[in-house]
Amino acid sequence: QVQFVESGGGLVQPGGSLRLSCPVSGGIANFYGMGWYRQAPGKQREFVASVISIGNIKYADSVQGRFRLSRENYNNTMYLTMNNLKPEDTAVYYCNRVRNPRPWGQGTQVTVSS
Repeated sequence: QVQFVESGGGLVQPGGSLRLSCPVSGGIANFYGMGWYRQAPGKQREFVASVISIGNIKYADSVQGRFRLSRENYNNTMYLTMNNLKPEDTAVYYCNRVRNPRPWGQGTQVTVSS
């Protein structure tokens, strides 16, 4: 199976913002059931956000109110907009299906540091 390709990470100061991207082909039907995950150094991969159906988006408590999962129709891309970033958000971020995930891709590194 083809891996998803994440992009948009970088180095940002605390309080800053980033927007991560994840192309998801096949239209909106394939968008439902997608999620964002992250893995910090020395820790297991953890759930960040997922979209189950229209209007049904879930977030981890640690990012609720700061992160937003969205999709653009014109380019079939899923986004994770991250605001008010904290040092504890530092991790490699991945996108994948919530159920029957594909092999994990390279992810995109997000580093929050002053």
